[in-house]
Amino acid sequence: MIENITIKNVATYDNVGVEVSGLKKINFIYGSNGCGKTTISNFIFDRAEIKYNDCSLIWKNTISLNTLVYNKEFRERNFGKGKLSGVFTLGEATAEQIKIIEDKTEELKIIKADGIKKRETHTSQVQKKEILENDFKETVWTKIYKKYEPIFKEAFTGTLQKESFKNKLLQEFTTNTAILDTFDNLKEKAKTIFGEVPQTIAPMNSILFDRIIEIENNVIWRKIIVGKADVDIAKLIQKLNINDWVNQGRDYLQEDETCPFCQEKTITQDFKSQLESFFDETYLNGIKSIKELKQEYNSQVQNLINELNSVEISQKDFKNTKLNVDRFSAYLKTLISQNTTNSELLNNKVKEPSRSIELISLKEQLDLLTELITNANAEIKAHNDIVANFNTEKINLIKSIWKLIIEEFKTEITKFDTEKNGYQAGITALQTQIDLKLAQHKALDIEIKSLSKNVTSIQPTINEINRLLKSYGFLNFEIVPTTEEGFYQIQREDGTIAETTLSEGEITFITFLYFLQLAKGGISEETVNDERVLVIDDPISSLDSNVLFVVSTLIKEIIKEIKLETGNIKQLILLTHNVYFHKEVSFIDGRNRKCNNTNFWILRKNDKVTTLQSFLIENPIQSSYELLWQELKNEGLNSSLTIQNIMRRVIENYFKLLGKYGDDDLIQKFTTKEEQEICRSLICWINDGSHSINDDLYIELQDRTIETYKKVFKDIFVLTNHEGHYNMMMNINENISSV
Repeated sequence: MIENITIKNVATYDNVGVEVSGLKKINFIYGSNGCGKTTISNFIFDRAEIKYNDCSLIWKNTISLNTLVYNKEFRERNFGKGKLSGVFTLGEATAEQIKIIEDKTEELKIIKADGIKKRETHTSQVQKKEILENDFKETVWTKIYKKYEPIFKEAFTGTLQKESFKNKLLQEFTTNTAILDTFDNLKEKAKTIFGEVPQTIAPMNSILFDRIIEIENNVIWRKIIVGKADVDIAKLIQKLNINDWVNQGRDYLQEDETCPFCQEKTITQDFKSQLESFFDETYLNGIKSIKELKQEYNSQVQNLINELNSVEISQKDFKNTKLNVDRFSAYLKTLISQNTTNSELLNNKVKEPSRSIELISLKEQLDLLTELITNANAEIKAHNDIVANFNTEKINLIKSIWKLIIEEFKTEITKFDTEKNGYQAGITALQTQIDLKLAQHKALDIEIKSLSKNVTSIQPTINEINRLLKSYGFLNFEIVPTTEEGFYQIQREDGTIAETTLSEGEITFITFLYFLQLAKGGISEETVNDERVLVIDDPISSLDSNVLFVVSTLIKEIIKEIKLETGNIKQLILLTHNVYFHKEVSFIDGRNRKCNNTNFWILRKNDKVTTLQSFLIENPIQSSYELLWQELKNEGLNSSLTIQNIMRRVIENYFKLLGKYGDDDLIQKFTTKEEQEICRSLICWINDGSHSINDDLYIELQDRTIETYKKVFKDIFVLTNHEGHYNMMMNINENISSV
């Protein structure tokens, strides 16, 4: 059965919508035209339409049934071309065959009922398990988390929600093997370990300077580089010790014989040859080596100084540095000063290769800097070892805290775990049984469909519809099969096809009879025995009062079968706007006006928005006159137009039937002009015979407050001495007799 229907954001239903909840076997929904009844029936017929995205339907025990919907759209779908699809019933079958199908259908019902009971038990067990888990979750959150979180907050990282905390507790209960410690010890450890977490420090890079020292110790710096000794000019150059001076002057020699020093014509070709012989290849190679070593040395030292400068800057900004930055800076400053001196010496050596120089060794300063870096790295390693051990200690502390907790609440946890496992075992066993019942149901259902397929026919449907037509006075036409298999059409007494000559009422009645046969049979052979839900929306919209009684009688037979649980119709939802039809079809008997299998609702549309009122098993519809008063008492009615029309109809019904007062008699009962105008607006509908008033007076008054209309309406009864009737219809408990 359908348990709940929610309709919102479609047609006259706003984003709040309405919820038809607590549906029973028999359900009556009354509402005037245009208030949204057909929207409900269309949604049940085709819930996949995109406009119903915000609507929902809930089945009891999540078991859905076939739904058959009768409304205007049903008539158009099934009689749009003048012929009806065949409805298969168990027609051409022997008594023995029908008995077999009935027995197996009954067996199918038993299997289904047993499956539903097991599903209900399964659902109950799942709910009990959920309640148990929720209660346990709340308990441990209150008794454990709230108690220990202020002290051991970091131990609960990742479990700051009730569900995650509960899951962590159960996990620790199963896996924790830590040694139990006392609360006081754990509290003291937590003060230290749950402080600021130390971070691992990256070690510093060692400096390499072997090549620098190697260049410093090169013998070339002490070597005197001079020209060739066996040249005639050599004795003079060496005697005067002007090797470097002469070598530099060579760069100024001209192509002619002019001396760059005295500017006389003294530079002969022989003199040039002696200079070239003096400064031979050995001399030139020595000069080249000096320059190359100088360049390499400067580059090596400068790169190293840049690297050391970077270390100094980064370590000054690092608050947790392990380097003695002050000493490092002093050593680096000395190193830079020594390098400056060495750079001058090297420049002098290049200018004067015959000079012997002694470079200042940087090794001592570099060794001191290396020692500082080495010491810092040793401290960094020790720190990192502490960090690694710290993490281990923290992990062990957290495990010990959880061990303390699970030991303290071991009894409660064990009890919960046992009960939960018990529920889970039952749930698993029930699910296995449910799966077995589903398999049995499916196999038997296939067998019944196969048996039904061999004995079903559409002829019994034709015979039954024709019988009903004749029994209710429709004698001038009948249902006959068409040449197309599986269809039948309407034929007049003279044999002509009545496709286009049927009245709206005749078509409505025929399609409703067809719907009833469809409800008892099936559109295909396989669906004959399927259980189903019927939704009937205004089946008497174009019928006269005699047929209204017939339709209500046919529906009441279905209601009786549903209550007795005979047949395959399990639920009925009936929607109507006709008070008399509603009263007739919902009548139970003269002694009892209530039934526990039946619920009632009224749909209303106020300010273009549909609302719903539930009356449970209390039938709210007694007569059209009572319904008017029922609407008037509704506190949710806030449309002035609706209230005026209701009041007019009440005045017409009561005072016109009473026949005592004319229009002016009622109006003159009021003393003020304003009240007389309101009274006139209420009763003028009686003479006009319309639900709307188009004169200026009506337009002017429709914006007045609802309370003003209610007061004038009541005063009409009071001033005519009929206040007792007003109090009775409005359920006002006062000792005022009705006149």
